[in-house]
Amino acid sequence: MGARCSRFSLCWWPAHFKSSVLEPADDLENGGDGDRDGVPRFAEFRLEELRAATDGFSPDHIVSEHGEKAPNVVYRGNLLNSDRTVAIKRFNKFAWPDPRQFLEEARAVGQLRSERLANLIGCCCEGEERLLVAEFMPHETLAKHLFHWDTQPLSWAMRIRVVLYLAQALEYCNSKGRALYHDLNAYRVLFDQDGDPRLSCFGLMKNSRDGKSYSTNLAFTPPEYLRTGRVTPESVVYSFGTLLLDLLSGKHIPPSHALDLIRSKNFLMLMDSCLEGHFSNADGTELVRLASRCLQYEPRERPNLKSLVTTLTSLQKDADVPSYILMGIPHGPTNSVQILSLSPFAEACTRLDLTAIHEILEKVGYKDDEGIANELSFQVWTSQMQETLNCKKHGDSAFRAKDFGTAIDYYTQFIDSGTMISPTVLARRCLSYLMNDMPQEALGDAMQAQVVSPEWPTAYYLQAAALLSLGMETDAQESLKDGASLETKRNKKY
Repeated sequence: MGARCSRFSLCWWPAHFKSSVLEPADDLENGGDGDRDGVPRFAEFRLEELRAATDGFSPDHIVSEHGEKAPNVVYRGNLLNSDRTVAIKRFNKFAWPDPRQFLEEARAVGQLRSERLANLIGCCCEGEERLLVAEFMPHETLAKHLFHWDTQPLSWAMRIRVVLYLAQALEYCNSKGRALYHDLNAYRVLFDQDGDPRLSCFGLMKNSRDGKSYSTNLAFTPPEYLRTGRVTPESVVYSFGTLLLDLLSGKHIPPSHALDLIRSKNFLMLMDSCLEGHFSNADGTELVRLASRCLQYEPRERPNLKSLVTTLTSLQKDADVPSYILMGIPHGPTNSVQILSLSPFAEACTRLDLTAIHEILEKVGYKDDEGIANELSFQVWTSQMQETLNCKKHGDSAFRAKDFGTAIDYYTQFIDSGTMISPTVLARRCLSYLMNDMPQEALGDAMQAQVVSPEWPTAYYLQAAALLSLGMETDAQESLKDGASLETKRNKKY
């Protein structure tokens, strides 16, 4: 808990912001509005920024399946100069020996922007370190949902959506001069916060010394790659065909075996038993036919991406149903905290009901400052102390009257004097900042209140309110859990 809060404490002071990271790109393509918060323009990060974002590349931040396998490692990180959670790929030290080649490749891939991609938003090239920074996809990989599902298998409609979105992603990349994709497989397809499938941008980087363009399993490798060692646009279509087989069968089935079944007209033996009764024979036959065309031995006999998109569009089912519903996954900012038994103040923070927060803070007063603010009471006879107390008094009057701008001014004078410490004043100024649409400053006050009074649930709840105002829903939920845990312990004492 302490490590997470110290991370935030570095975060919200203006000197730490980097405009090149925070500026959103408004040129998302391929038929949609893109990420709700916009995708930032490509930026070059400092190693210290990414180290801080991952708590020193802590093993706790490693994402086991985010479109990559060993020897490279992908971390989940929280950028200290924005509200964005990212995936950070750290190459092994022998990869990309030429820094210029790495930067050129990263910058080229970083120009792509599509809601069908887990977009590349930055890189780092310092010394022997080579890192890529991409949008984080919270709902894991296609491999997880297809081969290792826990609660429900992927529906037929969702499987068709996956291959359509994947074909659209590849067609978009092709239209932007990035026709080659390395080792396309079920681990490269990721699911975003809405459950929509996206293609990992990491596979768009040209091959380097970090490994081969394809996995060592020769049964799934395009025949021409085995002959020449080169990836071609047709090779990508072949790999797309292997993914179609994965989605049809629910297994990672070798193409040669699948083609034998198709040729003997036993394609129903190929189908995932979980799908029985959920698709028409016509649709099943069309998808099997498409897979067999993609897997043709001669590259020129495979379909192009445009025709794949056209065919798959015609097979779409339940197009108006959101992906998270089709997949049965949680959606929305408060799902993970609804199971908590929250106090009225915590509930008000989860709803961002600032009026209710104000009423509760006003009613509670300064009772939580006992033992903190009174430690310096012997100084009350000094003129400096009397002036400080007057600032607090005027701030309280303005706070009570809902004159939040004036409250901020007086509370700031009280805090800056340094003669007294009051978590309640910090909490009141925090709310005043929220009332004036200043969530970054509010978060700073809530965190400072926690530093002053580490066991005070109110500080954590106000952090959650500020984080929700900043769109940092996951971190807000963590703060709510921390506050609820402290409140439960406190109630047991009384």
